[in-house]
Amino acid sequence: MAGTPIFDQLVYLVGEVTIVLILGFIILSILVVGISFYSIRRGYFYLPRLVKSGIVATEGMAKGICKLLGLDDKEMTAFAIRLHNALNQSDFEKVPADRRAIFIPQCLRNAECPAHLTPEGIVCRRCGRCEIGSHVDSLEAMGYKVWIAPGSTLIKRMVKQYKPQGVIGVGCMIEVREGLELLDKANIIGMGVVTLKDGCVETLLNWQDLMDTAVLGIEPAEKETV
Repeated sequence: MAGTPIFDQLVYLVGEVTIVLILGFIILSILVVGISFYSIRRGYFYLPRLVKSGIVATEGMAKGICKLLGLDDKEMTAFAIRLHNALNQSDFEKVPADRRAIFIPQCLRNAECPAHLTPEGIVCRRCGRCEIGSHVDSLEAMGYKVWIAPGSTLIKRMVKQYKPQGVIGVGCMIEVREGLELLDKANIIGMGVVTLKDGCVETLLNWQDLMDTAVLGIEPAEKETV
């Protein structure tokens, strides 16, 4: 049975709107990838807020386009983290050191680490087998609350309990990206530092990258403790 003229017009209108939305989504994805690709190659962030929103909105399609352009997922994820840090830096600098927290993954420990798990994560015993202990001392001297985290469950619990205003998350690209997204949802200013090596045991970190991020906004007298 044929539909009424009004119903036919409604179906036609819905179809047109759907096509426009799909085309708009595709165009936005291409635009985001194009700007991202150019920014990565030039080493400068162009239209950062638009790109960040676009990456979130069109992630799946954007990844597909990236592959066609020869840009792998790691490059895109690394770019997204650097972009996120750049956009958050000025706000992070305004957060007092004693309202900041740092989460360090337990995979940075030495395989023979004598520390044990506690309700607040791994408590470093400063055995000297790895670089965690000395850097934790420097960070805590600045006012940071530092946790060595065995997983995301502890991070969520400590954030809920201590309510930091700013957080530096350390980990592999995927962990850092997911962590920054969670912090955004919780309205907490997040900064990410990516490890040099992925894995579960004895991974590597450029500790200077972490310290450079940690001292953002810190007064010179406080930096002297680093």
